[in-house]
Amino acid sequence: MLRRFELTRSTWLTAILKSRLFQPVLMLLTLFFFVVAILAGLFGTPAGSHNFGIIFVWIVWWALLIIVMVPFFGRMWCTVCPIPGPGEWLQRRGIIHRMPGRPRSLRWRWPRRLRNIWLQNFGFLAVAIFSTVILTRPSVTAWLLLGMMFMGVVLSILYENRVFCRYVCPVGGFIGLYSLTSSTELRVKDAQVCREHTTKDCVVGTERSYGCPWMVFPGNLERNTYCGLCTECLKACPKDNVAVNLRPFGTDLLVAKGRSLDEAYKALIMLACALLYSAVLLGPWGWVKDWANLATLPQWAAYAAGFLVLNLLVLPGLFWLTTAAARKAGRLQAPVKRLFVDYAYSLVPLGLIGWIAFSFSFVFVNGSYAVSVLSDPFGWGWDLFGTRSVSWTPLLPGVVPVLQVGLLLVGLVFSMFIAYRIARQHSQTDAQAWRSTLPVSGFLAGVTLVFLRLYLG
Repeated sequence: MLRRFELTRSTWLTAILKSRLFQPVLMLLTLFFFVVAILAGLFGTPAGSHNFGIIFVWIVWWALLIIVMVPFFGRMWCTVCPIPGPGEWLQRRGIIHRMPGRPRSLRWRWPRRLRNIWLQNFGFLAVAIFSTVILTRPSVTAWLLLGMMFMGVVLSILYENRVFCRYVCPVGGFIGLYSLTSSTELRVKDAQVCREHTTKDCVVGTERSYGCPWMVFPGNLERNTYCGLCTECLKACPKDNVAVNLRPFGTDLLVAKGRSLDEAYKALIMLACALLYSAVLLGPWGWVKDWANLATLPQWAAYAAGFLVLNLLVLPGLFWLTTAAARKAGRLQAPVKRLFVDYAYSLVPLGLIGWIAFSFSFVFVNGSYAVSVLSDPFGWGWDLFGTRSVSWTPLLPGVVPVLQVGLLLVGLVFSMFIAYRIARQHSQTDAQAWRSTLPVSGFLAGVTLVFLRLYLG
């Protein structure tokens, strides 16, 4: 029996989560920093190391997101993200108080064929191709953030609820996938209570709460992927049947229901991008970084083509061969496509750990820039908090490789464990499962060795 600890047993935490102030106040706070980042990108210094938009988006925010929020709190960033805020507030005709009636929009129906994360997959790849440019040029970061907010507003006018977050946002796609590893979840306490409660207040809303903007019925919720932790269901439920729990890491990776090809490809894309980012930004090949940084258009085009081929063909092709070998080794009955999808979830822990290890490389080295930039966000010579003169100082540079090696080994073991548990879902015996796991474990070990080669030289 899976052990869980209900955090919402705490009356003060429940009171905070049920308050209508909870989410809007946090979103307004992050919106302030979001606006500063945009203004700094548009009007501040073009030197990325002295620009708030670069330092606080791609170092501070990214570190908090990938190292803290996703592993420990799942989609917590979606709770406070300011990007959908203006569009959602426009729909609701207010920010804090629950306004009467349904949220206003043109109520178009989202195409059935796009009710998946394929758009998020391709959106992430589109951003990733330009990542070196985005990470080094504040104005590009600013326009990217403005574009995402504009898209959120437009989709909120056309469609009800958070269509942008659920189906379009390139950040939300990988947060949803990696939140499967999280130690936090929102679930109903008793699914039978939900089945018998016919009014479904969590779906349609009440006088003091909105229906789920993520278009999820909490009574059927078994995975974190599409729950944005907005806590509207917690506010709406008259049966006190919704809880926020602590649970073992990776619990959702073993839930067979909901596994799909789009999510499998997301796992492969994120793993490939972690490897490619490490090679481009941390590797010894300066010419690759120049090509990625738009040194010339033909060179960038060659880089972009190689990037897409590795993401969409090479790594998926290798993993397809791996799952075919796993099927043969374990004498499994499931078709290769089914195994390809299921085994892809074993890549998620290693992928997340790979991103954390990559993030350590620049967070520990460049994080001290945040102290001076906080006082001078535009690079105009301000000294708001007296920290402008704090010099750049790498933090524990000798410790970073040790942390990376340790993390990658933990990620490898965790992913192998998940691979075995998935194999067991398709096997009649333990022996079958172990044999089937061997090719997948070999693939995982090979990826880990590539990471180690990049980080240790």
